[in-house]
Amino acid sequence: MNLDVYVVTDRSLAAGRPLLWVVEESLAGGAGVIQLREKDISTREFVELALRLKEITSRYGARLIINDRVDVALAVGADGVHLGQEDMPLQTARKILGPVLIGVSVATVAEAAAAAAGGADYLGVSAVFSTPTKKVATTVGLEGLRAIRKAVNLPLVAIGGINRDNAAEVVRAGADGLAVVSAVMAAASPRLAVAELLEQVKTARAKRRGEG
Repeated sequence: MNLDVYVVTDRSLAAGRPLLWVVEESLAGGAGVIQLREKDISTREFVELALRLKEITSRYGARLIINDRVDVALAVGADGVHLGQEDMPLQTARKILGPVLIGVSVATVAEAAAAAAGGADYLGVSAVFSTPTKKVATTVGLEGLRAIRKAVNLPLVAIGGINRDNAAEVVRAGADGLAVVSAVMAAASPRLAVAELLEQVKTARAKRRGEG
């Protein structure tokens, strides 16, 4: 799975532009994953939107991940679901969904170890930096990301305040991919924003390997 640039949707940041357009532009720029996050629409609307996004992501060979809603992920045949610490337990979601991708948000080594032991496919380390799109009492920071990297052998996607200015240091700290919201959703050109982030990821990863 290509986790390099993992775009999380938020229509409120799209400046009135159609979400489907922003998503397709992101995919054209090289995004490997689209996570559909919707808090304020009906289940019917969520399913209909997810089905349309599934068509688009499939065309680009990318993955569609549904945030929180195991029922929606199952209904539309999504590639996976992403769960927070307060969502359906990982083991229960696995029983329902079977062998699809399941990511879990973690903020501590203990949470990361538990998710890894429970069979998560990847972890979302949140929030690395403070961000208005994700309200948390404290941030993980680069040190927390490094600690989780040392503790588990699963792909790590960092989220929270990530943009092209700090992307490289996040990858060097151990992230396998960058989950971004406003850095792409609010960008004048989502395609260019993703392409720039992707370049940062590749350059930082090469440097990290060289240092290793």
